[in-house]
Amino acid sequence: MRALFQGFATLTIAATLAVAFTWSPAASAAIVKKTVDYNLAGRPYEGYMAYDDSVKEPRPGILVVHNWKGVSDDTKAAVDRLASLGYVAFAVDVYGKGIRPQDPKEAGEISGGFKKDRIMLRARMQQGLQTLRNQAQVDKKRIGAIGYCFGGTAAIELARAGADIKSVVSFHGGLDSPKPEDGKRIKAKILALHGADDPYVPAADLAAFEDEMRKSKVDWQLVKYGNAVHSFTEKSAGNDNSKGAAYNETADKRSWEDMQRFLKETL
Repeated sequence: MRALFQGFATLTIAATLAVAFTWSPAASAAIVKKTVDYNLAGRPYEGYMAYDDSVKEPRPGILVVHNWKGVSDDTKAAVDRLASLGYVAFAVDVYGKGIRPQDPKEAGEISGGFKKDRIMLRARMQQGLQTLRNQAQVDKKRIGAIGYCFGGTAAIELARAGADIKSVVSFHGGLDSPKPEDGKRIKAKILALHGADDPYVPAADLAAFEDEMRKSKVDWQLVKYGNAVHSFTEKSAGNDNSKGAAYNETADKRSWEDMQRFLKETL
């Protein structure tokens, strides 16, 4: 009988502890997810933000730049993942509210326009950065930017514009620059994550990027993932490397880990 009572008491204590843990503030904390409307030159933009509301002190902010399809579910998923790591993450809307390309042709035309007009691209990025900086949860002195494909190019262009940010990470982004001399304006540390077999980023562009970084005395890194092509983080790209753009699970995981280490070091 004593053994039975002891067993019941132990079980009761364990259950009580489980309930106490379940309802603790840390366990009940939720990631806040919301759209953020802002304006530039009278035009509306719709970004997306996420952060952990259980953290009360200011924390590092990350500007997330979408690929050529605009702010999408994939963009929001990256924002959510960064929020779970303790950052205030904000997806900038480079294209404008409601402009979300539905096919590669449309996406190529819109993104191509920004690649030709880097001044306009930088202006959209600067406004997104200011919107992130204005958030009460953000430590204004610890801000970084990451981007995917088109977004990788845009994130580096933000740095080339002389933005006061600590770090930039480009995932399979274009690395070319119409004005390599603008590299001297870069204040951020740069991490370029690149598919070693990416046919959309010519060897000449890689060489020019490295030359720009060296001449500008930037703190930079270029990581190449073997057997990976363009869009290696995007599952929707399929798995056929012969198409030039394909998902690579190994490169996807490694690049995310490399990003985390870099952001921890720089922010």
